Amino acid sequence: MSENDEPTLDANQAADRRILWLVLLINLAQCLTGAAVGFWASSTAVIGAALDNLADASVYGVSLYAVGRAAAIKVRAARLSGWLLIGLSVLLLVEVLRRFFGGEEPIGPAMMAMAAVNAALNLICLHLLKRHQGEDVNFKASAIFTSNDSLVNLAIVLSGALVMWLDSKLPDLILGLLVSAIAANGGREILSEAASASETAGAEST
Repeated sequence: MSENDEPTLDANQAADRRILWLVLLINLAQCLTGAAVGFWASSTAVIGAALDNLADASVYGVSLYAVGRAAAIKVRAARLSGWLLIGLSVLLLVEVLRRFFGGEEPIGPAMMAMAAVNAALNLICLHLLKRHQGEDVNFKASAIFTSNDSLVNLAIVLSGALVMWLDSKLPDLILGLLVSAIAANGGREILSEAASASETAGAEST
């Protein structure tokens, strides 16, 4: 089978694809809703969470392509996911800096409500992904992304409370910086997993 041929899937791989499609759709919905709420609420943290969801959706799309394909294709797909997340973290950093020098204060209650909804959906996605017990590098990347999102959304709830308490946008901007760092570290973890998988595949082929 060539790299571009559609792979023949067994029952487990077909189940993997169903899980990935479900979490992909959930993350697309989170991205669209979060971006709208983030811009309306002037929250870099919520916008960052929406970017994270967009990155997640991209990872799941790449992972869908990789299911049932050769190990080398899976590694390349995971590397693409890692660099995508790092790129999005840089874009978020730029947005945080832009809002630091101008912009309205975020709306704390909207931040908290959106983050709470996202946290619940992330737990659902993580439960679905954890049902897969294999060592596939792309499922590992997906689990890393979703775990990062869960932490981010819990932090956004705290940030929203601080915004209301201090009547300041600084907690939101600080969390935006932290989200950017978490996203960049998640990308690094995925690239590290891809490198390990590549070394394992190389050792097995010799």
